[in-house]
Amino acid sequence: MTTPDITFYTAKSPNGVKVSIVLEELGIPYKAREISIKDDEHKQPWFLKINPNGRIPAITDHSRGDFHVFESGAIMIYLCEHYDPEGKLLPKDPNLKSQVIQWIMFQMGGLGPMQGQAGFFNRYGPEKIPYAIKRYTDETKRLYSVLNGALESKEYLVGNKFTLADAINFSWVRVHFLSGIESIDEFPNLKAWVARIGARPAVQKGLNVPVPDNIQELMDNSEKLDESIKNARIAFKWNSNM
Repeated sequence: MTTPDITFYTAKSPNGVKVSIVLEELGIPYKAREISIKDDEHKQPWFLKINPNGRIPAITDHSRGDFHVFESGAIMIYLCEHYDPEGKLLPKDPNLKSQVIQWIMFQMGGLGPMQGQAGFFNRYGPEKIPYAIKRYTDETKRLYSVLNGALESKEYLVGNKFTLADAINFSWVRVHFLSGIESIDEFPNLKAWVARIGARPAVQKGLNVPVPDNIQELMDNSEKLDESIKNARIAFKWNSNM
């Protein structure tokens, strides 16, 4: 197996920590390069050559001819295909592998977009639109119920072991309160799963890339949360309907 030499382009976000968690779980050496959203660094020509969509995360695999990969789910699969020979996070068994990929698609096509919109309309948007808030909050909670049901009598989503299926969904569910869903007590299996994954040493390392994780601080301190929301509005230019 080729010795990895990877640059990881990221910023503080659930999508970024999906990838850093995988890098840490697999013990892959990498260099984290924080991208400044506030300064529109993700829209600069050099970055658009890496990800033409101008979003984080992305990677450049220097050990494979400076090969670029963008989209978090695609990056996670790529890392396992090239640097997970034992199938720790992406099983070799065809059926288990299919199940993991199904949950990756569930997050990429469902949970991420819906919870992202719930967060925008609940916390970050320039105006409150009740219909949008209800629509996206309700759908996010429905998706939580799907995960909660899938975790009945299980510790993890596939094969009862930690895989990409868990890593990709965990990174969003753990920040539920940022989307206006203050508690997940009504989903006991999901709540226990979040705590279980969050206690993993490699996950704790991944959560602190590229900057220290402050989710618990935001949950405990409303003033810090308000400040974080204000800063996000400025960084993403969400203070107007442009």
